Amino acid sequence: MSGPDTNKAGGAEPEHTPAAAMPPTTPGKPHKQGSPEKEQPGSQLVREIMSGNAMISVLAVVVALVIGGILIAATDPRVTTAFGYFFGDPSATFKAIWASISEAYGALWRGATYDPNSRTWQGRLGIFETLTFATPLILSGLAVTLAFRVGLFNIGAKGQILLGATFAGVVGFMIELPPGIHLLAVILAGAIGGALWGGIAGFLKAKTGAHEVIVTIMLNYIAVSLVLYLLKNQLKDPNSSNPISPRMHETAMFPLLLGPNYRVHAGLIVAVLAVIGVAWLLNRSTLGFEYRAIGANPRAARTAGMLVSRGYTTVMLISGALAGLAGVTQLAGTEKTLDADIAGSIGFDAITVALLGRSTPWGTFFAALLFGAFKAGGTSMAVNADVSIDIVAVVQSLIVLFIAAPPLVRSMFRIKAVSREGVAA
Repeated sequence: MSGPDTNKAGGAEPEHTPAAAMPPTTPGKPHKQGSPEKEQPGSQLVREIMSGNAMISVLAVVVALVIGGILIAATDPRVTTAFGYFFGDPSATFKAIWASISEAYGALWRGATYDPNSRTWQGRLGIFETLTFATPLILSGLAVTLAFRVGLFNIGAKGQILLGATFAGVVGFMIELPPGIHLLAVILAGAIGGALWGGIAGFLKAKTGAHEVIVTIMLNYIAVSLVLYLLKNQLKDPNSSNPISPRMHETAMFPLLLGPNYRVHAGLIVAVLAVIGVAWLLNRSTLGFEYRAIGANPRAARTAGMLVSRGYTTVMLISGALAGLAGVTQLAGTEKTLDADIAGSIGFDAITVALLGRSTPWGTFFAALLFGAFKAGGTSMAVNADVSIDIVAVVQSLIVLFIAAPPLVRSMFRIKAVSREGVAA
C-alpha cells in the first residue's frame, strides 16, 4: 500500500506501514522510519525554539537584563562623570554604575509590583497595572502558541486583534442589549471577528500551500486600512474630528475588579479561562493530540490518517478567535473607544511572549505577566530613575534575539543541546 506522499522527485521512498509491522528494506538502501518531509524555514525555526531547554528562556531574560543594565549605565551622566576619574578613584566609578543600574531596575520592579513610597494606593499597587497590561498579551500569546504547536507561524495577531475589536465595537456601541447579555454578545462577536480573519490564512495554507507568514503579514496591512476606512466613515463618532468610534455602552464593558481606582478588569478572568481551555485542548483532547502530531511531523500525521489541511484551518480559526478576544479586552476593558491603533504592539509582543513561554499555555501566561511588568514598570523607571523607557523596548528585543538563537545562549553558558532523537512523529 502506498500513500499519496510515498513518491517524491529524486526517487521512491520505502512504503509507510503501521508501527506494528516493520517494512522490508531495499538492498543497498537502509530503511528510514518516519523520515520527515522537508520543512519550510519558518517551521524549522519554530521547532528548534520549542525543543530548547527551559533554562534557555530564563537565561535569555537574564542576559537581556544584563545588557540592558550596561546600556543604562553607559547613558547615565553620573557614570560618565565618574569614569573620567576612573584611574584616580575606580571605586567611585563602580559605585556610580551600581547606583545607576540598581535605581533603574528598582524603579522598574516597584512600578510593576508594589511601591511603598507612593503617596496613593493606586500608585503603590503597580501589580494591578501589570495584570491590566498582561491581559491582552495572555490571549494574543495563546493565539501564537496554538499556531506554533501545529508548526505554523501566526504573524497576523495584530490584524486579528483589530478585526476582533471592530466586530466587538459594532455590537458594543451600535446595539443596545440588557446587561450581561450585551457583554457576552461583545465577547462572542470579537471571537468571531478574529476567527474569520485568522481562518483566511488557515484556509489558504490548507488549500493552496500559501506560506502563513506572508499571508498573515499582508492581512495585517489590510486590517489596518479596513478599520481606518470604517472609522472615517460608517463607524466614526459624529462628535469627534478624529477617526475614532463612539464610546462603548456601559453594559458592553468589562466590569472593573477593584473599583474605579484601578484599571484591572474582568477580561483577566477571560484570559485565565482561555489558558485553562487551551491547556486542556492541547493536552487532554483528541483534537489537541492531532495538533501536536501535525506539529511534530506533518507527513507522519497524514500517513496515520489525520487530516493535516483541516488541522491547519481549524487551528488558525481558534488562534484568530483568541487574538480577537485580546481585541475585546482592549476595547471593552481598557480603551472604551475603537481606533486603528488599538492593537498597538500587542500583536508582535505576543510572538515574543509565546517564544519565551516555549509555546506552552502556562509558560505563555507567565511570560505575558513578565512583559506586562515591563510595560507597567517602564513608566515608573522613566519617571523615578530618569531612564528612557526605550531601554525596556531594547530589553524586550534582546529577549527575542536570544530566544530565537538557542545555540548562542548555549554557547555562552556551555549548555548541551537537548537531544530530540527518537521523538515520536
